[in-house]
Amino acid sequence: MTKYNIEEEYTLLHSSFPIYKRRPIVGITGNYDSGKCTLLEGYYRSVLEAGGTPIVIPAFEDTDAMVSLLDHVDALILSGGGDINPLYLGEEPIRELSSINPARDNQELLLVRLAANRQIPILGICRGIQVMTAALGGKLYQDIYKEAGATLKHSQDTERHTATHSVRIASSSKLSKIFGATNLYVNSFHHQAVREAAPGFAVTAVSPDGLIEAVESIHGKSMLGVQWHPECMILGGDRTMIPLFEWIVGEARSYAEARELHKRILTLDTHCDTPMKFDQQIRFDSRDPRILVDLHKMTEGCLDATIMVAYLRQLERDKSSLEAAFAKAEHLLTEIENMVAHSADSVGIAYTPDDLCRLKHEGRRALMLGIENGYAIGDDISRIEHFRRRGVVYMTLCHNGDNDLCDSARGNGEHGGLSVLGREAIREMNRVGMMVDLSHAAESSFYQAIEVSSTPIVCSHSSARALCDHPRNLTDDQLRALAASGGVAQVCLYDGFLRQEGGATVDDAVRHILHMVNIAGIDHVGIGTDFDGDGGIIGCADASEVINLTRRLLAEGFAEEDLAKLWGGNFLRVMRIVQNQ
Repeated sequence: MTKYNIEEEYTLLHSSFPIYKRRPIVGITGNYDSGKCTLLEGYYRSVLEAGGTPIVIPAFEDTDAMVSLLDHVDALILSGGGDINPLYLGEEPIRELSSINPARDNQELLLVRLAANRQIPILGICRGIQVMTAALGGKLYQDIYKEAGATLKHSQDTERHTATHSVRIASSSKLSKIFGATNLYVNSFHHQAVREAAPGFAVTAVSPDGLIEAVESIHGKSMLGVQWHPECMILGGDRTMIPLFEWIVGEARSYAEARELHKRILTLDTHCDTPMKFDQQIRFDSRDPRILVDLHKMTEGCLDATIMVAYLRQLERDKSSLEAAFAKAEHLLTEIENMVAHSADSVGIAYTPDDLCRLKHEGRRALMLGIENGYAIGDDISRIEHFRRRGVVYMTLCHNGDNDLCDSARGNGEHGGLSVLGREAIREMNRVGMMVDLSHAAESSFYQAIEVSSTPIVCSHSSARALCDHPRNLTDDQLRALAASGGVAQVCLYDGFLRQEGGATVDDAVRHILHMVNIAGIDHVGIGTDFDGDGGIIGCADASEVINLTRRLLAEGFAEEDLAKLWGGNFLRVMRIVQNQ
């Protein structure tokens, strides 16, 4: 190519199609000093070398611009720079504090919180590890010599690409996997450092004098920080630190793939118990820490829709108690409707699968209505049609305890399965187009319901008993029977249904999905989180984190068509059958 001939380069670029292969976009926070935004060359060179597209983020405080930015980047690198103002951490400055950078502090602390809510991968470098720690609830040293008794020289005088001390890396850490080592030589330019890792993070590297040199998420999130300056090494021709940038670019690629997929497919969580929190005056239109599902979290996690249920605890079955159960169901459904009406520009109630698609096209989230526990109808079959006319798409026949309809998985086997009234209820649900949900039901009730129902049944939030021996979970024979009848089972993200010893993570949810798909087939499995009803696990703890589950499923090799089925397609297939019969 002829030098200085832009026309020749332009023509060559357009000589075939497409003209480029999309690379993940990595936003790098710029330094700010004397009215100038600056960034050392090593940052963007390292990102380019790792296969990413770097963009520089200047210091600004416009929150609309900040959120818009996060809608377009696939990862963040928090760069090095001046000290963090200790007032942000509730501390007064000590004498040894150096120059702070207020233009960056406010923006970056907020940016980290917003990015973390969206599960955007983050790599913190030097000041960046400190910003990440401070933003997420950790503590910092204002001066490592005064407060931590540091004995090494942590602000080297030699060239920036020269390593000057070692760090010891935890053998089981993500960092050790990235570098394939437990000992690393690094450069050093700091006098502030992490004093205490933020909640949900572990210390994964320390210097010989005991200072924290790296932290990383222990909740399955793509968040990692290092105290040294890895971007400097490439400037001296040293590629030692490129694996760290390859990691953040790889995480960005995975995140971008999941986010784009969520734009194309409809994502439906088939069981959510948020109405259980209504007595706490929760706010669905705020990011309410008391609930796991709200408009903010659904948007952050790219979750289009959820089925909110009116849950009824199984109590006495005398006439007065049955009437009270019916009244409570009515009240909860009305509260859901009122909650949606309050934010009608952002969310709507969907009564059919087509409504879900319409609301997604309009850019609104969607809620569907369900009832958890047939206790709601008492002994009056006519109430099934009443609830269906209100928009209820499914009713779980029972909860924890036998009722007038059937035996529960946690009951006493009162009816030997379905009662006479329960059989009538299923036929009536078939007639009016309401889905029959057998989560919580005894095996006897499950098999009899398949025989009685003229349409496929569903289990809105149940996992695999072969992997976690709990009576609420489904045996492999149940999964096969469900598939043979055209039904669908939705994996539940409740800790005790995924891992008997507790401590379940998103990896356990994936194990259950893989097992259930292997037994029942890809057309008969989905996801029902049970958020706000004790659902929520490490790595997928609330609606903002469901995209993490998608990333894990993509890593397992699921195609887009399969993920569309798992994220609601299979459940909605059954809903169409039931509603159209």
